[in-house]
Amino acid sequence: MIKLDIPGFGHLALEHLVTDFTGTLAADGRLIPGVREALTGLSGKLKVHVLTSDTFGTAENELSGIDCDLHIMTGEDHDVQKETFARKLGADGVVAFGNGRNDIAMLRLARIGVAVSQGEGCATAALVESDILVTSILDGLGLLTDTRRLTATLRF
Repeated sequence: MIKLDIPGFGHLALEHLVTDFTGTLAADGRLIPGVREALTGLSGKLKVHVLTSDTFGTAENELSGIDCDLHIMTGEDHDVQKETFARKLGADGVVAFGNGRNDIAMLRLARIGVAVSQGEGCATAALVESDILVTSILDGLGLLTDTRRLTATLRF
C-alpha cells in the first residue's frame, strides 16, 4: 500500500495499480524496456492488474514472470469493463494508467488517473480525464516509486 497526504489533493491509500497494456506498458505489443523491472518492484507495494484488449495478442507472453493479474477484455464495451473492474476494487484505492479511448472512464474514476503519451499517442479525452500526463511509462511508474514526485505534481 502507498499512503500519502498531498496538500490540496488529499489523503491517498493506494492498494491497486490498474493499467492498460497496449500503448501504455508496451509499444507494438512488446513491453517497453525497463517496465518489467518497474512492475516487479511496485508489486511489493501495490497489487498490479493489467487490463487489455490485447490488440497484438502478446500480453500473456510479455507479462510472463511478472507478479500481476492479466485480464484480457473480450466482447464489446471494453471501456465499461475497465471502469467496472476499477470500481469493484474500490476506486479510492486505485491508481490507473492508460492512453486510449477505452481507458477514459477508468482514468476518470480512479483516485489518480495517469495518461501516458508515448509512441502510440494518447487519446485527448484520456488526457482530459486524467490527473497527470506523463510522456514515458517509466516516468509514470516512477511517481509511485518516489512519491515526492506525486506530491510535487498534485499539490496546490
